[in-house]
Amino acid sequence: MTLNDLPEIQITRNIRSTRLRLRVDGTQIRLTAPVFCTKKQIQNFITDSESWLLKTWQAQQDRVQSIDRSLPTTLQLFNLDQPLSVQYQAQKHNFILDTENSVLYISDRNPENYLKAFIISYAKEQLPIYLEKVSQETGLAFQACKIRQPKTRWGSCSAKHDIMLNSGIVLFPEHIVRYLCVHELAHTRHFDHSPRFWAEVAKHDPVYSSHRKILKNTLMPWWWTSHI
Repeated sequence: MTLNDLPEIQITRNIRSTRLRLRVDGTQIRLTAPVFCTKKQIQNFITDSESWLLKTWQAQQDRVQSIDRSLPTTLQLFNLDQPLSVQYQAQKHNFILDTENSVLYISDRNPENYLKAFIISYAKEQLPIYLEKVSQETGLAFQACKIRQPKTRWGSCSAKHDIMLNSGIVLFPEHIVRYLCVHELAHTRHFDHSPRFWAEVAKHDPVYSSHRKILKNTLMPWWWTSHI
């Protein structure tokens, strides 16, 4: 296998980036580059990273192929004390949540897409409330909260202090969701990843580094990466 056998590398220039970074994510390879980098510098970086890139791509593909493609019968969401029982059946609505009995009914017409649609709907309802709670706990204020499904980011904070959270985060335990909220809220004080920024994060999440590793290394369910 050579670099020519890999999918096209998607290059993004980021004003906040200070160095070149490669990331292998499922069926995609992404490169983040500072705005001042030339095309030649980017190409040289990719060439120098060939060995790592090929090894990482192959390992990722081996992991993807070994994934269990069955649909879940239970679903644990970040702010629920017990998991939802998931039942697939013929029904008019794409999904129905029975909170009293902790049951989620999913239409069997296109279950993986409707399961994802439920997560997006749930996240839009619950994450802004939770972000506000963490904001009050930390004293870090924000302007607006948007819930989206970006492929490469768990969250972001704009210069106007508008925060975006990836809806898929609701599939993680609460302490991981809280870390993400703290991370983005800390950007309202420090709009970078400087030592001062990480000190702010540590002030509100002393074990943030372990939470960060979990977030970076956990594969999302196969049905989450399917198209809706």
